[in-house]
Amino acid sequence: MSLDRSDVERIAHLARLAIHEPEIPEYTESLNSILSLIDQMQATPTDGIEPLAHPLDAVQRLRSDVVTEANQRDSLQACAPAVEDGLFLVPKVIE
Repeated sequence: MSLDRSDVERIAHLARLAIHEPEIPEYTESLNSILSLIDQMQATPTDGIEPLAHPLDAVQRLRSDVVTEANQRDSLQACAPAVEDGLFLVPKVIE
């Protein structure tokens, strides 16, 4: 598929893009090269090839979900200016 000047102007109008007159040939060439690449990709035989979620067969190493620190809430809240029911009280900043 090949685009001409009127196609590019129509696409620009539909996309609400302002393209200046001297830029139209450049846009036409760029869009035609993109469409050419798409045609090449669609012509590639993909029969028997399963889709991949990721091109590499990588496995993410995960650490075990274990608590490693002691609960220090009481000691940290001891120096706080205002605490209620185990929560820090802060001034209201949004009305």
